[in-house]
Amino acid sequence: MSASPARRAFVLVIDACGAGALPDAADYGDEGTNTLSHLAQAVGGLRLPAMGSLGLGSIVDIEGVPPAPDPAIYGRLAPLGPGKDSITGHWELMGVTLAAPLPTYPQGFPGPLVRRLVAAMGHEVICNRPDNGLAAIEHYGPEHLQSGALILYTSQDSVLQLAAHVEVVPPERLYEACIRARALMSGPDAVGRVIARPFEGRPGAFARTAGRRDFSLVPPAASYLQAVQKAGLPVTGVGKISDLFAGRGVTASLPGSDNDEALGSLTRLLEAMPAGLAFGNLIETDQRYGHRKDVEGFARALERIDGWLAELLPGLRDDDLLIVTADHGVDPLHPGTDHTREHAPLLAVTGAMARAAAGGGSRSGFRHDGAMADVGASVLSWLGGGEAPALPGQPFIS
Repeated sequence: MSASPARRAFVLVIDACGAGALPDAADYGDEGTNTLSHLAQAVGGLRLPAMGSLGLGSIVDIEGVPPAPDPAIYGRLAPLGPGKDSITGHWELMGVTLAAPLPTYPQGFPGPLVRRLVAAMGHEVICNRPDNGLAAIEHYGPEHLQSGALILYTSQDSVLQLAAHVEVVPPERLYEACIRARALMSGPDAVGRVIARPFEGRPGAFARTAGRRDFSLVPPAASYLQAVQKAGLPVTGVGKISDLFAGRGVTASLPGSDNDEALGSLTRLLEAMPAGLAFGNLIETDQRYGHRKDVEGFARALERIDGWLAELLPGLRDDDLLIVTADHGVDPLHPGTDHTREHAPLLAVTGAMARAAAGGGSRSGFRHDGAMADVGASVLSWLGGGEAPALPGQPFIS
């Protein structure tokens, strides 16, 4: 089916903004988690008027964000498969579901595997344990400066991370080591992502650069991104989207190493993109604030996003669809610093709905609770691409 040539869809993932524990959260040690509610509790209330008007406070109780009298489309979404990290969350949003969890290494990588990695990469390694990225760099950075060995670490997620100082191992050499590690990590060791983490500075003041790169596992099945392309429309990824899908289904990519850069890229797309899908990730709520349990920073980041949305909504075209969601949680009141197994919030509004509300009319919104794959199904339907019966998910708008 030919797509509607003038229609556009924008999917914005606010990383780690979970909306309450999933039914199986206890299996992950995450019972009772609720990132948005507990963040609001920790800072004495959130100030998010734009998202609040769309229905954010109607999804779950959020101090400072009351239920909306005239919401748009709002609700909670659940994954169909296992996992609680960025790769599985974004895959789920676009209809890719895993039958079994990706491998994790809670005790670090086993010795025989490490020896194969060292041989493949041509670099010795230090650390080799689950760790917070900043803590790993601070603790092992001085040794790395002396020895040149890469800092190897992981987390509760299915990741292998390699950190190196830019003056010891230039980023291009670090990326090459990650490419070799990615090729080795296959079969039963097929981690979701191999992540390059270049850093700079001196001991006591190390800082990660914007040169992070994710080398992801190729999705095991086609996604709604490819269905949109098949319908003849482009898919533009913002931030780490292309990396998370190993480039599959992404026509072009724009930068988004931090939220300001990602929002700038999305603004340019809103002004100039004639048709198709823009799929963006806002990383700082996870990487910069969530894992560090910086609740004030997390709240300020949400307020900045909310202000951007307030400016955006009046400029949406009638045939635009905007979806705001998340990929997992990172509850600030939960023990530890890892992701949490939570629902993703759903806020969706069309340009026509936004215009009606601005003119004093009703958005005629409703609640939709369903699968995360409903996002991809809705995007394909909205863009006129028809259905993808082989993919999970049901559209909540057409």
